[in-house]
Amino acid sequence: MPTVLIIDDNAAVGLALDVLFSLHDIAALHAASPDEGLALLEREDVDLVIQDMNFTADTTSGEEGVALFRAIRARHPDLPVILLTAWTHLDAAVDLIKAGAADYLPKPWNDERLLSTVTNLIELGQANRALNRRLRQERRARRELEQGFDLRGLVWADPATERVLHLACQVARADVPVLITGPNGSGKERIAEIIQANSAVANGPFVVLNCGALPSELIEAELFGAEAGAYTGAIRAREGKFEAADGGTLFLDEIGNLPPAGQMKLLRVLETGRFERLGANRERQVKVRVISATNADLHAMIRSGGFREDLFYRLNVIELKLPALAARPGDILPLAQALLAPDKTLHADAERALLAHAWPGNVRELKNVMARAGLLAQGAVIRAADLGLPPAAGAAPATAGSGAGGSTAGAGLDAEPDREAIAAALARAGGVVAQAAAELGLSRQALYRRMERLGIARAA
Repeated sequence: MPTVLIIDDNAAVGLALDVLFSLHDIAALHAASPDEGLALLEREDVDLVIQDMNFTADTTSGEEGVALFRAIRARHPDLPVILLTAWTHLDAAVDLIKAGAADYLPKPWNDERLLSTVTNLIELGQANRALNRRLRQERRARRELEQGFDLRGLVWADPATERVLHLACQVARADVPVLITGPNGSGKERIAEIIQANSAVANGPFVVLNCGALPSELIEAELFGAEAGAYTGAIRAREGKFEAADGGTLFLDEIGNLPPAGQMKLLRVLETGRFERLGANRERQVKVRVISATNADLHAMIRSGGFREDLFYRLNVIELKLPALAARPGDILPLAQALLAPDKTLHADAERALLAHAWPGNVRELKNVMARAGLLAQGAVIRAADLGLPPAAGAAPATAGSGAGGSTAGAGLDAEPDREAIAAALARAGGVVAQAAAELGLSRQALYRRMERLGIARAA
């Protein structure tokens, strides 16, 4: 049950509010003085405070209430506070609302309005606390990943990426094949490198073969090697990728392009660890961890006869599904900034353009865009025009003064405050979200949503 703390020297006020709230399943605590109220806040779990502005007899200045509000805000910066007084001073009300007070109501109050305000603030507070818990959990999980595993310098911020990383690090020590699925350019090879770096064969070789980059008649030679004369142009014996990866990891990218004969031989190697070079009669023995990747629908290929079902189950002991970049938007801005030279930074309009783009080419496309922007930008700040991205669907047309040379403050999707404006407001508010939200003309819930979308972390 939510709990409201009423700080008012008038016992009748406390009783009336207690009765009102009890009829709506809200518990009420009553304190008769600021000191008693602050002490209760330290002992009890409170969702909201309703405080009077005057506590000494014949006092109407509101100074006691201002001091109490500031003390609550200093100790509990995100706790909503409703100011309640028979002596309304408009200037004081405005100043305290700017400082983060949730509302300012006169006595006698309107029960319906008070209940509506209290209910909305309690629901908002509960949502904010849930968000804060989730953010703390995400920060803790990130620290555990970064401190416990070699992530090969991977840049990420999105929870979807973190889930893939957790599973990759969890299975890295197990000597089983791993299949990484996801669209082209999404970073599957980097995930394979992370698995290798945290595996029991981390000190062994990491060998890569792109099965889609070679003619089908050469893939078997690349995988298993060939003796001199095994095929036209084979003037000397050569070792294959399995031999090169002995004692380490072999990463087979675009495994769906492996021809049927290669699939059969790969299945045998996975089962026995033994193979023959093309044109040879002698078997060779290797110990190789196989990680494969594909953007193809292997289930559909199995149904059409293009991929062996028994091989699929051999490769797919563990499957890691890496989402497209557009499905992990929290990664976009950290990746974009990391791809720039240290002396380059992103303007707010460039950040909006990056977040609005669909990224059909995924991380590979983002790398190309940032490389081009770094070359074309006239100064240290990358603007949207430097990115060369097509306009986002449904974006408003540019107006005078909104081009590369004009101001974009306050502009953007739905005219919402951009990353720079939010960061500046939070800095001025000392990290107090309620105060920053009031300055930006947003509810705290709306500001939390924008912070999460733009990857702006709350102060711990």
